[in-house]
Amino acid sequence: MVLPEAVPILFIPGASVLGIFFAFWLWKRVAQIQLVGGQSVVARGNGREYLLEEEQRGEEEVVAKAADIQGAISEGASSFLFTEYRYLGIFMVIMSVLIFSLLSIVTPEEGRTKEDELRNGIFSTIAFVLGALTSILSGYLGMKIATYANARTAVEARKGIAPAFMCAFRSGAVMGFLLSGFGLLNLFVSIAVFKQFFGDDWKGLFEAITGYGLGGSSIALFGRVGGGIYTKAADVGADLVGKVEKDIPEDDPRNPAVIADNVGDNVGDIAGMGADLFGSFAESTCAALVVSAVSSLGTSHDFVGMTFPLLISAAGILVCIATTFIATDLKPAKVIAEIEHTLKMQLIISTVLMTPVAYFVAVAALPEEFTLQVPGSDPEKPFDTKVVKNWYMFVTVAVGLWGGLLIGLQTEYFTSNRYKPVQDVADACRTGPATDIIFGLALGYKSAIIPTIIMAVSIYIGNSLAGMYGIATAALGMLGTLATGLAIDAYGPISDNAGGIAEMAGMGEDIRERTDALDAAGNTTAAIGKGFAIGSAALVSLALFGAYVTRAKIDLIHSSILDPKVFAGLLFGAMLPYWFSAMTMKSVGKAALAMVQEVRRQFNTINGLMEGTARPDYKKCVEISTSSSLAEMIPPGALVMLTPVVVGAFFGTQALAGTLAGALVSGVQLAVSMSNTGGAWDNAKKYIEAGNTDHARELGGKGSDCHKAAVIGDTVGDPLKDTSGPSLNILVKLMAVESLVFAPFFYNCAQGQGLVFQWLGQV
Repeated sequence: MVLPEAVPILFIPGASVLGIFFAFWLWKRVAQIQLVGGQSVVARGNGREYLLEEEQRGEEEVVAKAADIQGAISEGASSFLFTEYRYLGIFMVIMSVLIFSLLSIVTPEEGRTKEDELRNGIFSTIAFVLGALTSILSGYLGMKIATYANARTAVEARKGIAPAFMCAFRSGAVMGFLLSGFGLLNLFVSIAVFKQFFGDDWKGLFEAITGYGLGGSSIALFGRVGGGIYTKAADVGADLVGKVEKDIPEDDPRNPAVIADNVGDNVGDIAGMGADLFGSFAESTCAALVVSAVSSLGTSHDFVGMTFPLLISAAGILVCIATTFIATDLKPAKVIAEIEHTLKMQLIISTVLMTPVAYFVAVAALPEEFTLQVPGSDPEKPFDTKVVKNWYMFVTVAVGLWGGLLIGLQTEYFTSNRYKPVQDVADACRTGPATDIIFGLALGYKSAIIPTIIMAVSIYIGNSLAGMYGIATAALGMLGTLATGLAIDAYGPISDNAGGIAEMAGMGEDIRERTDALDAAGNTTAAIGKGFAIGSAALVSLALFGAYVTRAKIDLIHSSILDPKVFAGLLFGAMLPYWFSAMTMKSVGKAALAMVQEVRRQFNTINGLMEGTARPDYKKCVEISTSSSLAEMIPPGALVMLTPVVVGAFFGTQALAGTLAGALVSGVQLAVSMSNTGGAWDNAKKYIEAGNTDHARELGGKGSDCHKAAVIGDTVGDPLKDTSGPSLNILVKLMAVESLVFAPFFYNCAQGQGLVFQWLGQV
C-alpha cells in the first residue's frame, strides 16, 4: 500500500501545526499560575493549606520576591542572547558569502551547466540561512519559556511535588513541541518551495537542502559553547566561594554570582540544548534525504517515498502528544520517589507507541521494493545496486528508536543517585576530592561501553539492510520521539532555576527539599538527553560521511585506511575533539577564575554582605560571564568551521574523509564519558545533601568534609557535562555536514587531490 501524494502534503505540515498548537495550549495552562501575592495558584483552588514555613512572613511578600528574581533572570538571559545573536548575525553573513562563492565557482561536471552550479550556490545559501534562523528561534523560544516557568514552578512547589512537577514538565514540553513543530514545518516548506525552482533535478534539490542542517548545527555550536562557558563560569565561581569557602547554601542571595548562575542555566542548558537537538533533527533528516535522492525513490520522482523521513518525524510529534498527557494529567509524579520513574516512563511509553507507528509509515509510504546505490568491490563497477524492502526501513528506524532508549536507560543508571555507581562516587568523598574525582572519571569511561556497542550494532544493521540510508533512518529513529526527549531535557534547568528562586525568595527548607528533588531528577534527564544527542550525532555523522564520499567522488576501490592521506587525516581527526575540549575547558577555567576573584572581592569589601544586610553587585558577575563567553566561544567555533575547508581544499578529499572518520571515532566516546562523569559528580553532591538514606546520612550532609569534597568534584565536572561534552557531538556532525555541502568545491580543487598535493606533484 502506497499513500496518495496528498497525504504527506497534508499530514506533515498538519502534524507540525498541531504540535505548535499543543505547545501553546500547554503554555496557557502554565500561565494560569499567577505570580501575584495571595493568588499564586491555579484557578481551581487557592492552595493556602499547603503553605509551609514562609506562611508566617506572608504569602504576598514571598511571591513578589520570586517574581522579581524571575524578572532579573529573564532580563539577564535575554540580554546575553541578543548580544550573542549579533555576533552570530555577522557569522551568518560571512558564511553565506562563503557558501555562495565557493559553490558557484565550481566547474560543472558532465551533465551539469554553469547555471546548475549557480543555482546550487544560491539555494544552499538560502537553506543555510533558514536553518540558522530556525536554530536561533529554537534557542530563544526555549529560553523565554524556561524563564517564564521557573518562578511558577517554585511557587507551585509550596503546594506539593505534583503541582511543581506538572508546571516544570509542561513548560519543558512547550519547548519540545515548538521546536519539533517549527523545525519540521520550516524544512517541509523549504523543500516545497525549492522544488518549484529545481524541477526534475531532485538530486540537486536535496543536496541544496543540506544547507539547512549546516545552518542549524553551526548556530548550535556557538550556542552550546558560548552558553556553556557562561553558565559554568558562574556555577564554578558561586560554588567554590559560596559553598566551600563561606559555607553558605547553594543559590543563597548573599552570593554575588547567584543570578549569573541561574541565567546560565537558561542560555546554556536551555537555549544551547534546544539549538543542539534541532541541529541533530535537521542533519539526520537532510542526510536521509540526500542519500535517498540518488536511490530509485529519487530517480523515479516518488514524492511519497522521498518524504518518508519527514513522515517519521511528523508521526513522532503525534505520539509524543499522546505520551505527554500521561505525565501531565493521567499519572504525574506525586511524591519525590516517583519523579525519576515518571520521566523514565515518558521515554519508554513514547518508544513503545512509536514502534508500530513506524511500521505503518514504512509500509504505507514506501513501495514494497526500491533500489539503492551502495559501494561495490569491482573496479570496473564502483557501485552495486541493492534491493531494499519497505519493512527493512521499519527495522532500521526501530533499531535507532530502541537503541536510543537503551542509551537513555544506561545513562540513568550511571548518573542517577538511586543507583550504585553514583553512590560509590559519593562514598569516595570520605577521603577527599581526589578519590571523588578518580571514581567519577572511572565511571565516565565505563559508561561509554554500552552506548558504543549499541551504536555499532545500529550501524551494522542499518548499513546491512539499506546502506547509508539505513544508518540515516536509524538516527531519525533515535530522534523519533524528539518532543518528549526535549521536554524531559528542558525540565531539568527549569527545576534547577526553581530551586534557586525558592532559596533566594526565602521559601524555607521544606520547599527547597522539593525543588532539590526535582532538580536531581533533572540532572539525570539532562544526561539522558545528551546521550540521545551523542548517539544520534554518531549515526547521522556516518550517514553524512557516506553522502560526502559519494558527492566528492572518492574512489573507494583504491582507497583504504592504509592510504597515507587517509591515515594521516584519521590521526589528525582523532586529535580534534581533544584540541576542542582543551580550548573549551580552559575557557571555562579562565572565566571561572575571574568570577571567583570577583565574588571573593565582594565578600571582602562589601560590609554586611555575609550578615545579609547589604546587597551584592549581581550585575558585575553577569558582565564577567557575558564578556568571557562571547570572547571565548570564537576560537573553538573557528577550529570546527575552518578545519573541513582547510583540509579539503589544501590536502584533498581523501585526507578530509580520514579527518571526519577520526573525529567521529574519538569524539563519541569522549562526549559520553564527559557528560556522564559530570552528571555523576553533580548527583553525588546532591545525594549527600539530601541525606535520604542511612548511607547518605553517614557521609555528613551539607557543610561536612564529604560534602565539600563532592562540591569540588561537581565544579570539576561542570565544564565536562555542560560545555565540552555536549559540544563534541555538534563537532562531529557539523564537520560532516559542512564537508558534504562543500564537497563539489573540494573536488574542484585539483580533482580532489588538494592544492598542496597538486603542488608537490609538480615539484
